[in-house]
Amino acid sequence: MKYGDFPKITSLSGVAGFRAHLSELGIDMPCDDIVAGGPDSPLAAPLTVDGMTIGNRFAIHPMEGWDGTRDGAPSENTARRWRRFGESGAKLIYGGEAVAVRPDGRANPLQLVMTEDTQGAIAALRETVIDAHRQATGSDDGLVIGLQLTHSGRFCKPNDNRKFEQRILYRHPVLDRKFGIPADYPVLSDDDIWRLIDDYILAAKRAQACGYDFVDLKHCHGYLGHEFLSAKTRPGPFGGPLENRTRFLRELAAGIRAACPGLKLASRISAIDLISFRPDPARSLPGALGPGVPDDDTGALPYEYGFGTMPEDPTAYDLTETFALFEVLRDLGIRLVNITLGSPYYNPHVTRPASYPPSDGYHPPEDPLMGVMRHLDVVRELKARFPDFTLLGSGYTYLQEFLPNVAQAVVRQGWTDMVGLGRMVLSYPDLPMDILAGRGAQKKKICRTFSDCTTAPRNGIVSGCYPLDSFYKQSDEFKQLAAIKKAAKTA
Repeated sequence: MKYGDFPKITSLSGVAGFRAHLSELGIDMPCDDIVAGGPDSPLAAPLTVDGMTIGNRFAIHPMEGWDGTRDGAPSENTARRWRRFGESGAKLIYGGEAVAVRPDGRANPLQLVMTEDTQGAIAALRETVIDAHRQATGSDDGLVIGLQLTHSGRFCKPNDNRKFEQRILYRHPVLDRKFGIPADYPVLSDDDIWRLIDDYILAAKRAQACGYDFVDLKHCHGYLGHEFLSAKTRPGPFGGPLENRTRFLRELAAGIRAACPGLKLASRISAIDLISFRPDPARSLPGALGPGVPDDDTGALPYEYGFGTMPEDPTAYDLTETFALFEVLRDLGIRLVNITLGSPYYNPHVTRPASYPPSDGYHPPEDPLMGVMRHLDVVRELKARFPDFTLLGSGYTYLQEFLPNVAQAVVRQGWTDMVGLGRMVLSYPDLPMDILAGRGAQKKKICRTFSDCTTAPRNGIVSGCYPLDSFYKQSDEFKQLAAIKKAAKTA
């Protein structure tokens, strides 16, 4: 399958053509004809959550740049990316960067780590955002900045970009096979987990000392926090019933609140998951990945290895446990929640609807607009059920020039409180500023989801927008990436 099987967004004739294509797909996606600028825009409206006033409805997702130093400190590339976050005009910098709470929890050898030695440099990132935001907008009023704390669990690569050093909670027959985890590989003990909780609390204390308004307790994308939510087959206090599977989150919240009075808490959650996908070998050609198909070696149903996954059909989702998790979040006083889906490691079309796959992915098994709609629908259902929460959604980048129209419509109709931007701000960091000013989107800057920002780090190269950002396009890394992609096509 090639991308041409689905119409390109650029081939659609305006909002009318976009709506016509949505209708052909059977999708009822909100889309406004005209995007308003100025203070009366729905996207310009402030909101308050947990005592924090956020000045507009745009948020920047946390993103790993694979461009820190070996000791876990930011580099000049890291500071440049954060500066652009500040210049974007978005009033919520949700996490900024996935920062590991200890060195062995890194997803790559150049991921940031919160330690005594790196704390000052990570504090400087926050000041970089504030200074850039003031210069771009004239004021830092309503600017809220958090820091995402993480341990990468099953996807740790702390020392060698080519070698996993997994920390797993239970034996997952599909993912163990997919990522080469042997049958005798150890799982984290309960004592390991209690020590890790202490590491999170210490990292949160350091984040508070850096001046961050909140910390995000990452529970998404297949990393360790997310794996706790699906640890149904793990015995003991951290597995089995949902009460045990949320113990890690509850202990983190209690410990951080005790150690860090006044520090706010939030969480980015993969609200649903689906089974792992792989390229269809029957339709893969030399140098060309096939379309995604579900891994079919799951064993007997019901499928016990997902969260928000339908047990009798792991290619579909079920929000029953997600609703129960939100009740836990409510009891913990966590009301700012960033909603994402699945994992970029094993079902990237769910997490990041895109035109073109990363090097370790597959061509989309559905029109990517179906994936965008899945994101919107899940957030809409959660917002309807939990109106007292402040939710921000993901998956908007594939909408491209229609992102402003859909973003305004879903906020205006109450489907979500905020619109989160990830890959789009790598190519077009000032998109929020342009929309809020009523200038419209600049098409030459719009991310076309070529996935180079994922293919690069999958091959040990720093992440960035290689097609559109001249900073990366003129770099030595661009040449390395081009060689890797060329070799893949001829393999």
